[in-house]
Amino acid sequence: MVSERMEDQPAASTGAEVLVGVRDLKKHFPITGGLLKRQVGAVKAVDGVSFDIYRGHTLGLVGESGSGKSTIGRVILQLDHATEGSVVFDNVDLTQTTGEKLRKIRPRMQMVFQDPHASLNPRMTVSSIVGEPLKEHRAAKRAEKLDRIDELLSLVGLEPSHANRYPHEFSGGQRQRIGIARAIALNPEFIICDEPIAALDVSIQSQIVNLLENLQHHLGLTYLFISHDLSMVRHIADRVAVLYLGKVMELADVDSIYTDPKHPYTQALLSAVPVPDPEVESSRKRIILEGDIPSPADPPPGCPFNTRCPIAQQRCVDEVPEWRELSGGRWVACHFAE
Repeated sequence: MVSERMEDQPAASTGAEVLVGVRDLKKHFPITGGLLKRQVGAVKAVDGVSFDIYRGHTLGLVGESGSGKSTIGRVILQLDHATEGSVVFDNVDLTQTTGEKLRKIRPRMQMVFQDPHASLNPRMTVSSIVGEPLKEHRAAKRAEKLDRIDELLSLVGLEPSHANRYPHEFSGGQRQRIGIARAIALNPEFIICDEPIAALDVSIQSQIVNLLENLQHHLGLTYLFISHDLSMVRHIADRVAVLYLGKVMELADVDSIYTDPKHPYTQALLSAVPVPDPEVESSRKRIILEGDIPSPADPPPGCPFNTRCPIAQQRCVDEVPEWRELSGGRWVACHFAE
């Protein structure tokens, strides 16, 4: 069932249909110690995250390494089980769905992984890799399967004649195209792109992003695009969620985030993104954050960003900031954002 707390969470202000609704999602990994291996603590990788992903749109999820981005993706797809909260996909709460019912939903949700070298079986041919979802879900007979594999390879810009080659015979960008072909094999509605360009050369990254955009246009796909590359997220995303220490700090449409960030953490992140205009770049003020990101096993009290925030006050230590809407679908977790 859909969470009853919808009124307290990001709502669709554009009239678009919500395909994926994440509510108060938590994923804590236990820390054990002693001879009996009892739980002595927990790593709060994801600690109360809420957002919506609209059908046919792209939500960019950005943040530093260790902020919980990939964990959110894995929990949404039920590769990891949530500690608390809900993930509602097309009116079905995946956290309460198991067995055959979940198996029937899985073809509608897929993932493109970060490292194409590690995510492809080196002992399998491209034909076997791309055709594996069709075989697993019995989605096509043999002749239809071979035709479908050729079609998928063509869709991602690869030669069907290379179907009998092995992953090591391809470049990194070509391997990522193979991974994308596998992800779209079952005609999914929703794809999580888990830093799909991070392991690629800069010259190849834009090609992969353009491919994802073209596939979205032609196949009607919905994306959660996880990345730490703010420039690329600006290019592909419709809305952006900024993550810090397992919590969303700010959520807004892409233009609002990049032209007028409200949260101090978002402002600091964007100040580090180079601007191609030399005159503008020379006059920009860089926000330098002091210290390192705290451990998710021992987060600070109050606002998780208070130990590094340039405008933090005692209230930030004493109170957890409310996740609130400012205007026009912009959400922020900061006492002083206006």
